[in-house]
Amino acid sequence: MGDMLPSKLPKSGKSAVLAKGGKVGLYENIHKKQARIAAGSGEKMRKPGAKGAPTKADFIKSAKTAKK
Repeated sequence: MGDMLPSKLPKSGKSAVLAKGGKVGLYENIHKKQARIAAGSGEKMRKPGAKGAPTKADFIKSAKTAKK
């Protein structure tokens, strides 16, 4: 089935789920956005503290659920 484009992911308040069955993680989203920016998408990363930007708590929560 392959990777799903961000525009094709469900737009619900809950965490988006990939077709493979796994959740889309914070770091995965960051890396994908950085790749799109490097490819010339014209997007910009949000500044810390900006609306919609990940908070310190989001990073702490993501570190707890990281695969080891």
